[in-house]
This record gives sequence, C-alpha cells and structure tokens, in this order.
Amino acid sequence: MSNALTFARPYARAAFELARAQGALAAWAGKLGFAAQVAADPRVVGLIGDPRVAQAELAALVTPPDEPAESPFAVFVGLLAQNHRLVVLPEIAALFAELKNEAERVLKVGVRSAAPLGEAEAAKLKDALKRRFGRDIELEQSLDPGMLGGAVIDAGDVVIDGSVRGRLARLEQTLAN
Repeated sequence: MSNALTFARPYARAAFELARAQGALAAWAGKLGFAAQVAADPRVVGLIGDPRVAQAELAALVTPPDEPAESPFAVFVGLLAQNHRLVVLPEIAALFAELKNEAERVLKVGVRSAAPLGEAEAAKLKDALKRRFGRDIELEQSLDPGMLGGAVIDAGDVVIDGSVRGRLARLEQTLAN
C-alpha cells in the first residue's frame, strides 16, 4: 500500500496543479473518482496487467465516456497508462481529494454513532467543529450498532470519543488512580 502511495503522490500533485490552473478542481475530482472506480474493478485490474491489452485501450476504458480524447484529463490518463500506473488510480484519486479539500479549506469528519443523527444535531455538530477547526466541515455518518450510545468523531489527527463506552473507560481510569 505504501508503495502504491509513493507512486501515486507525484501524479496526484500534478493532477491537482493542472486542475487548479484550469479552475476545475471539482470536475477533475469527479473524473478521477470515475477512473479510480473503474480501475479498482476486479475485471479491469486483470486487464491492466495483461500484456495483450494495449495501454491506449486501457486509458480509454478508465476515462469517462463523454471526455474528449485530447482533453487534459484524457492526456493525463494516457500518461498514466504509458507509465503503467493505472493500477494506482484509486490512490491518486484519494490523494487528489485530500489536496482539493486542503485547498478549499474543507475537513472531512467521520461520525460513528449508535443511532442516526438528525438534521438539527448534524448542523449543530458541524457548527461546533467549524468553530474548533476553522474550516468548512463535511460530515460522513456511519452507524455502529455495537455502541451503547453517544458518538465517536474522527477528524483526521483528532479523535473525540463521546461514546458511552469511552466515558465509562475514562471514569474507570479516574477511579483507579
């Protein structure tokens, strides 16, 4: 995995710089997402390593269908194919998304809870996190039926454990000391 990230990093940065110069970060993110999804498909992964399939055909396969062949994105994918790097497209897309979020000052925050958050709760949480981190917040909610209650908030380097289990563990540690 780290090897794939090593290969993907310069391509992601190059794609980001090209997209930013064009003022098309969102468009490139969508196209890279499409290409990454196609490249991650097990049937396509088998084709990527097959020497009988031309690199140009592989590039055309992972490029969105409505993308002109001479567009900067299509040329970028062609370069990936030429250098036998189509297999790292998922990593390129993920790194590109990180660079895009950083440039747009958006922080992706994962919220794991026992029950779904209501719209009012989610908005209140977003506002509190925006004040704390000074960035726009993009919430990704997931349910964990194994939780007793509360929520665990994962904001990259910062994890806030507001779960009942976490509170009980802290109480136990406090009482033990």
